Amino acid sequence: MYVLAASGFIVAAVLYSAWITGQFTTPAVDRAHGYVSELAARDQPWTRLFRTSDVLSGLACVAGVALVPRIGREWAGWLTLAAFGVLTIAGGLFPMDCAALSSPACGRGPLSAAHHAHVVTGVLAAAAAPLAMALLAVRWRTWPAWIIAGLAAGFTAFTATAVAAGQLAGLAQRAQFLIVAAWLVYAALRLLVSDAPVPAPVHPHVVRQGRGPAVLIAGGPAAAWCHWDGVAGELARTHTVIRFDRPGLGLSPASPVPPTLHGEAARLAALAPEHPERVAVVAHRAAAWHAEAFARLHPLRVSALVLVDPAAAPRGARGTSSPGRTLGRWLPALGGTWGAAALARVAGPVAHRLLCGTADTHGLHSQGRVLAAAAGEWLARRDMAADLRVIRAEHAFPDVPVTVLVSGRARGARLVEELNGRLVRLPVSRLRVHLNVLPAIADAL
Repeated sequence: MYVLAASGFIVAAVLYSAWITGQFTTPAVDRAHGYVSELAARDQPWTRLFRTSDVLSGLACVAGVALVPRIGREWAGWLTLAAFGVLTIAGGLFPMDCAALSSPACGRGPLSAAHHAHVVTGVLAAAAAPLAMALLAVRWRTWPAWIIAGLAAGFTAFTATAVAAGQLAGLAQRAQFLIVAAWLVYAALRLLVSDAPVPAPVHPHVVRQGRGPAVLIAGGPAAAWCHWDGVAGELARTHTVIRFDRPGLGLSPASPVPPTLHGEAARLAALAPEHPERVAVVAHRAAAWHAEAFARLHPLRVSALVLVDPAAAPRGARGTSSPGRTLGRWLPALGGTWGAAALARVAGPVAHRLLCGTADTHGLHSQGRVLAAAAGEWLARRDMAADLRVIRAEHAFPDVPVTVLVSGRARGARLVEELNGRLVRLPVSRLRVHLNVLPAIADAL
């Protein structure tokens, strides 16, 4: 991730410096007094080239910020640098109508909205760049960062003064652009020489409550321990209830490796009481596969299964595709980037409300690692389904009671036949563990 982010900043710096060639290809633009953005004005011969370089430079800058591994106290600087990239993109999409300072005729007629938008975005970008440098320099505390940030602030003030005076605005702005490019290169080099953090051992977040026969709750996709508060609170009156968050979900740290069916079955075995005590497993959606694999691989440690709206295995014998496996290996690292954090902050609460019907009061789905972990489990589902078929062929299902809770009419019959269980159809359109499944789970146990 450090290398990819640094590559984005290097590309942004090169494209942001494309104006250097314009000094020779567009002689109509005054080098001493004309704006750099006049090279991309609509009436200039190479307008499309320089507009494209601005847009691509902004995109590369935003991509670089999105791929930077997240460090909590640096968010303000990286956010400001991303805003600079967005403003650079806007400046390329909305060019000036003509060379404002180099052409005396420019401004005599009415100017388009795009021209005025370019002026606004240019001013904001000129302010965002030195601000981002200063915010990051405060966190990094290195002398090159302070020097470049100080030069950027000084030349920004010089450019504003030159524009007001009508003299040397071009030279001041060109120096300012060179400093911004130098900063992007410095940020890239700093990322390349940074030591990547050593992954810590993954200790899952586990909650135990109550006394009595053990019940192990395995949540569905993107679920956390708190989604089962109502069920666990009721069952804890007569049972020992064990809840946990899989790696990356809830309060559990992310795992550096993708999930597997054997790994999830081993996780259930590690959390279950030791033999000869047995545990009843309540599993939701795809976690039903984990519970079934656990029961088949550890038949003497299971007392019962309650499968809540179990997921249907993908059709076909093929596992996850090669690109899917590659992306799955990258997801834990992607989940720790600023891009994942921003996407989760925007989409996480909405997705939680759509899936669960309630607000995300703990703010768990606003974290990038949760988004990456949920995507990783979805990508691994075909490999898990293929492993489950192998486990079914090699290990008999133990003689324990199985209850399958479903909504609707046409689901669950095949699984019930496979496990010799009991099918319970609930009169609801959709199963939500915190609203309408508690009585059925209690009855099944």
